[in-house]
Amino acid sequence: MTNSLADQGIRLLDGGTATVLQRAGLPVRPPWWTSGAVLTDAKRGVLQSVHEAYLAAGAQVITANTFRANLRALRQTKLDDAGWAWMVHAAVGVAGAARKQSGVLDAQIAGSIGPVEDCYRPDLVPSDEELRAEHGWLVRELSRAGVDLFLIETMNTIREARIALREVLSAGGRAWVSFVCADDATLLSGEPLTGAVHAVQRDGAEAVLINCTSPRATEVALRVLCRGRAGLIGAYPNIEDRTGLTPYEHVDRALPSGSTPDEFAELVTRWRTEYGLDIIGGCCGTTPAHLEAANKLLSTSVGT
Repeated sequence: MTNSLADQGIRLLDGGTATVLQRAGLPVRPPWWTSGAVLTDAKRGVLQSVHEAYLAAGAQVITANTFRANLRALRQTKLDDAGWAWMVHAAVGVAGAARKQSGVLDAQIAGSIGPVEDCYRPDLVPSDEELRAEHGWLVRELSRAGVDLFLIETMNTIREARIALREVLSAGGRAWVSFVCADDATLLSGEPLTGAVHAVQRDGAEAVLINCTSPRATEVALRVLCRGRAGLIGAYPNIEDRTGLTPYEHVDRALPSGSTPDEFAELVTRWRTEYGLDIIGGCCGTTPAHLEAANKLLSTSVGT
């Protein structure tokens, strides 16, 4: 981790954990999805190596592998109630072990909180009561596991984002909220990004970000996000090459990256300059090599 980035207020988030797990040969399919990476010692070793690689690349925040460790997803497995909680604690424990092994002890561990149903299907978002119960459960388990902050990510509706945020704040936690956007600075629900940003900032989000969105659509969203900012802002785009696939189609294989590490570094460095990003990272398609290139170029840019 470079002092120049910290001095300039830039926080490097990690990259695509699922992407690197798939490239290492671990399946990402229902009912386990990415949570399958904590089921055995061997798989946990692979997951820990992913976290360590991102820390070595310069990540100041690593994301615990809890995106799919929510009640709705875990109920599809054969685990009992105690097993559900164990999955959350195991994922956070692997991130903690990676931090210790890497020696980057000031790195923070973010507990990932995704939509309880489908990232790309706002029509499936359940009732407020269900959301409060399910997000509340995950927040409690992440708190008990000792995460440093909560990353509420890939949110496709204002309603679910706000409920998840309220659960975090009620538990005394710090929250970053990240939205997945369409091409026109709207959420996938069709709600304007402007309204989403204002809502979670008023509620108490420490940072607002855009994630799992193409670079082009992310840039459109950033033009909105940087206007009238009332806190930290950031982005971690999806750079997968999805040629030949329908939008948001899931495939159980690692897709190629649509940008080289150097191209990704140039992109996020320009975003830092033009939009004043505080938090920079990568989503699907990014690897430790992408983050390392961004770290080096950002360090050079802020040092001049």
